[in-house]
Amino acid sequence: MGRLAQRLSFGLSAELWLVQTGVFVNALGWGAVLPFEVIYLHDGRGFSLGAAGLIVGTVTGVAVAAAPLSGPLIDRFGARAAAAAAGAALGIGYAGLAFAHTEPAAFASAVVAGAGNGALLPAQSTLLASLAAPELRHRVTAVSRVCTNAGFGLGGALGGLVASSGLSGLMALFLLNAATYVVYVVVLIAVVREPPRPAVATGGYVRVLRDRPFLRLAAANTVLIAVGWGVFSWIVPLYAKNELGVSSELVGLMLLANALTVVVVQVPVARLAEGRRRVVLMASSGAIFAGAYLLALAAPGLGYASLLAAAVAIGVGECFHTAVLMPLVADLAPPALRGRYMASMGLSWWIGLALGPIVGAQLLSVSTVLLFGACAAAAGTASLSLLALEPQLPEPSRLTPTFAP
Repeated sequence: MGRLAQRLSFGLSAELWLVQTGVFVNALGWGAVLPFEVIYLHDGRGFSLGAAGLIVGTVTGVAVAAAPLSGPLIDRFGARAAAAAAGAALGIGYAGLAFAHTEPAAFASAVVAGAGNGALLPAQSTLLASLAAPELRHRVTAVSRVCTNAGFGLGGALGGLVASSGLSGLMALFLLNAATYVVYVVVLIAVVREPPRPAVATGGYVRVLRDRPFLRLAAANTVLIAVGWGVFSWIVPLYAKNELGVSSELVGLMLLANALTVVVVQVPVARLAEGRRRVVLMASSGAIFAGAYLLALAAPGLGYASLLAAAVAIGVGECFHTAVLMPLVADLAPPALRGRYMASMGLSWWIGLALGPIVGAQLLSVSTVLLFGACAAAAGTASLSLLALEPQLPEPSRLTPTFAP
């Protein structure tokens, strides 16, 4: 029975599962509110479309600035405290947005939410890495990805039902999202222990900037996030709808197929990664992304099935990349600087998410061949860069550990 319980738990402790439950609940709330943020501010509160877009963009913009600032706070006060503070800021920010009757009030709330958003990912990643043994970190990352995608998908469906009630329903979505963060903070404080903190290290971000292998890893990550997440999430739906005439329902199905792929494939990929070279798995994700965009380019001739296949392929590529990335960062980081390393990698995520739609929209306005050709080339280049990185990595970090219960 003990071995069966171990298998069912995927090797994770009850404490780690509590944190993962919080990840799922947060993703549920955010997934419910995200598609309706601009709609709420423009249609519900009567703000101009430009102001609504700026308010929503403020959340992301402040997150980009907050991510590196959170690193020293994580290392100084601990990952649990930083994650709780980030969750509290998100709860306050989204609750403020729910009751924002004026643009200044909405902007102020967006700044608070953005600060929490930028700090939560590195704090949470550091907390999970600290609570998990090194041989379990890839499994923890896989479960986090499953919880995030499952919560996001279910949240989107829930959001559509609640938002149909008009302004009251939209306000309820923002309050629901705020409540998920409050619950998360309570669980962190009441149940999750604070991992032991190592002695304070000197050097701070100067040491991070001197770590050339890590910087190359972050640069490759920025490219892969821009291509695999940024372009796919924002530009491919635009291409499908405006260039190919695909209905909104089928665009939604394509995005759902991508999310479901991650839910189904991420854990098996984590098992597959054990004992294998990390850079090869990450390089494989770039190759898969490149192939997916060639499929998208062929959609005018092959039809909607080609887009659907591309969405599934990108989901598989995401799984290969994320099963390896954060565990590798945790291994590369000196324990006393792990918050700064996670914050730096979190910053590369935000930069990639911003660059994907910005550059992708410009390329799409010129030519679809240019857009998808550039995506395939960028993903392929990132893959080659990752393969060349391996000799520079410390030898113990090159393979994903094998978990032996």
